[in-house]
Amino acid sequence: MVDEFGRYGYPGSFRIFTGLVEVIAAVLVISGIWNDKLAAWGGLFIVGIMLGGIFTHLKVKDPVNKMMMPIVLLILGLIVLLINFGSLL
Repeated sequence: MVDEFGRYGYPGSFRIFTGLVEVIAAVLVISGIWNDKLAAWGGLFIVGIMLGGIFTHLKVKDPVNKMMMPIVLLILGLIVLLINFGSLL
C-alpha cells in the first residue's frame, strides 16, 4: 500500500488516515448488528471511502480490473446504507 499511495501521489499520512477511517467504518457496520444508526453511518463512511478510491483509480488511469474491489465494496456499503437509511432521519 505504501507504493500504491506513492503512485497515486498521496502522502504517507493520508494512507494512515484512510486506514483508520476504514477500520472505524468496519467497527460501525459490525456494531450495526445492535444499532441501526451505527450501521447506517458505517455504510455512509464506506460509500465515501470507496468513491474516493474509485476516483483515485480513474485519476491515475488504472484499468477497470484494479477498480473491482472498490466497486464491490461501494455496492455493499450502499446496501448497508439503504437498509438502515431510515435510522439516520
